[in-house]
Formats: sequence, C-alpha cells, structure tokens
Amino acid sequence: MGRIVSAVIGVVLCVVGVVWIVQGLGSLHGSPMTGHSEWTYLGAVLVVVGAGLLLWTGLRSLRR
Repeated sequence: MGRIVSAVIGVVLCVVGVVWIVQGLGSLHGSPMTGHSEWTYLGAVLVVVGAGLLLWTGLRSLRR
C-alpha cells in the first residue's frame, strides 16, 4: 500500500473515530448513535488504529 494511501486511510479512521466518540458522549445530536457509550469505545479504538497507521506510515517513510 502506498504511503499516501496509508496516510489518507489513517486520517479518515481518526476523523470517523472522533465523530463516533463525540456521538457516543451525546455531544453531537441527530443520530441514533447519540448517547450510546459503545460508540465512544468503538470510536476510541478507531482513533488508536488510525493513529497507529499514521505512525507506521511516518516511520516507514523516515527509513527511506
């Protein structure tokens, strides 16, 4: 997978994860996900995975 593609996927995962966290906490209204704590946890996992992908992509590009 290319570095740019990995970075874009990492950013998208982080953004979606943050949205899920905010919805799970009940701060973003207008969704059936609002106020359900499981979305907070799933969002946190998604942010960690996205950040890990960004970190891995960055470290991989530093080696070259």
